[in-house]
Order: sequence, then structure tokens, then C-alpha cells
Amino acid sequence: MTEKEKMLMGEIYNANYDEELIRERTETKDKCFVYNQLKPSELEKRMQLLKEIIGITKTHFFIEQPFICDYGYNIELGENFYSNHNLTILDPGKVVFGNNVFIGPNCGFYTAAHPIEKNTRNDGLEYAKPIHVGNDVWFGGNVVVLPGVTIGDNVVIGAGSVVTHDIPSNVVAAGNPCQIIRMIENSYK
Repeated sequence: MTEKEKMLMGEIYNANYDEELIRERTETKDKCFVYNQLKPSELEKRMQLLKEIIGITKTHFFIEQPFICDYGYNIELGENFYSNHNLTILDPGKVVFGNNVFIGPNCGFYTAAHPIEKNTRNDGLEYAKPIHVGNDVWFGGNVVVLPGVTIGDNVVIGAGSVVTHDIPSNVVAAGNPCQIIRMIENSYK
């Protein structure tokens, strides 16, 4: 089994010495670099390049510059996706966003994880756990979502939160670690 196959299956793998993974990351980071250097007014070029970088997109989506990801092919964007500046997605595992997801500036979604045991970690081994975000989710600025997290539908994640565990639907949650603050009973408050 290749290191890429192990990565995609969520098994422990070595990303540092596998030529295929190094090449894929480098190609994607080069594309992200080019994307981030385009003028904001070059919308058509920006959208075309995002479609080359990201695995699955719908018709209406937008990511403000700068944007950084590892592979791109493990990212899925739902309809009406928007991210403000400085989105980072570490995507050795799947990162799936539903429809109507809005992300504030300086947010990160990290599927990569490393062993706790130092010798294994120091050997450069890692694993990935997917992140799933439902529909109608709003992330405030400076939110970090950690590996293996699922966030339900109709959720607001407060600015500065570190999401370490699953968040159910219809809630406002915030903090470090992110905790449920209250239920959402209507959509206008």
C-alpha cells in the first residue's frame, strides 16, 4: 500500500519521504502561491485557479486571498460557500463543507494529526481524520477546527474558538475548547 493510499484511508503514513505526496503538495502550494499573487480584480483568473486547486466545488463559491491548502483534492465546497482572508485547510483527510457556509478571517481546518509517542512522531509519521461541516454554518474570525470534527447544520461558531469535538445542529458554540452556548430557536437572533 502506498503512503498516499494510507493517508486517504486515515491510517498512519509518512508524508515527508513519499515522492508522490511531496510532489502533489508542492504543485498545490505553487497554485496557491499564484492564486494569492493575482490582483483582487482578476476574478475570472482567481475562480479558474480555485477550480483547479479544489477537488469539488459548486457554482457559487468564493475564497478571499490569501488561501493555503496541502492537496486541494480532499476539499469539497457546497453551494454559496464564502471564506474571508487567510483560510488555511490542511487536507490530507477530507474536508467537506455544506451549503451556505461562511468563514471569517484567519480560520484553519486541520485534518492532519501526529502521534503522541515521540519516537513515532519524530519519524515523521502522521495520520488524518476528516472534518465535516453541515449547511448554514457561520464561523467567526480566528476559529480553528481540529481533526475528526463534525459540525451540524445551522451552527454559529464564535470568534477565536478551538473546535476539538463534534458540535450538534442548531447551536451557538464558542470558546477554547469550543462549547455550546445556547440553542438557536429562530434564524434572526
